[in-house]
Amino acid sequence: MTITAADFWIVKTEEPDPWGGAGRVTEALDMERLSALMAGPEAGVSDLDVSLAVMDLVRDDLTLSGTTNSGPRLADDEMRLAVRALERATDRAGQPFKLPFRDHTAWKSYWIKKGAYGSYQGRRDLLGDLFDEAYAKLMAAQDRALSSTLAEPVSPRERLGWHEVDTAVGELRKHFRTAETPQDYKGVGLDCVTIAEALSRQVYDHAMHTPSGEPEPAEGKTKLRLERYVEAQLPGPDNVEMRKLARAAIELAEAVKHGRTPDRTKAGVAADAVILLANLLRRLAEA
Repeated sequence: MTITAADFWIVKTEEPDPWGGAGRVTEALDMERLSALMAGPEAGVSDLDVSLAVMDLVRDDLTLSGTTNSGPRLADDEMRLAVRALERATDRAGQPFKLPFRDHTAWKSYWIKKGAYGSYQGRRDLLGDLFDEAYAKLMAAQDRALSSTLAEPVSPRERLGWHEVDTAVGELRKHFRTAETPQDYKGVGLDCVTIAEALSRQVYDHAMHTPSGEPEPAEGKTKLRLERYVEAQLPGPDNVEMRKLARAAIELAEAVKHGRTPDRTKAGVAADAVILLANLLRRLAEA
């Protein structure tokens, strides 16, 4: 689902035309939606898309208050909410952005201090300095996300319901969207290992998943612990393929983390594999 700055405006009232016309429609800022964005991501919309939309909303209104005679659409309290929502969304998107002011009153003080009093062009230049680079980075990150998105599971759930694993998967998706360098991709590999370890802690129970008399595998023995879980959940010769899948996902993550020249393809494959592994194990837990 796409989102634009216009989506943060809702119809407030519609005044009938006494002459039989369409009437006059007025709009109000959707403060409830912006408040929800401060609490967390919006379902069905990426934080990158939200960040771009809210950045447009904020910049457009600062432009109105600083470079036109018409004045802003947003009151100061509405602008403060929009700025906070923008900061939270960009932080979740891995592209943190902050303004040196919070509302129109502070924006006016800012441009006066910067010597732009009496100059619309000077204020436009200030807005360009504040927003242009950050906006370009968000656009580039959005392009990367559109061209290289991690796998989405076939399972209908948005989250697994395992808090530690869900948090780790969220971090993996955020880091992959913004990764550009070999070091970034090593970090993606580390995220994959973190997810595998979290899965091991979540599903493995020594009393249930290890044959009697055998010692408990150390927590660092992620592959062995996950294999034991799969064996216990699906006993029989068919487990061979399941064990291969678990082992391959973990080995891919380790290879990316320790590789000398990891790239986006290798990191993406490892990330896809561990996300699908998480959903596979969650399905087994429901069996």
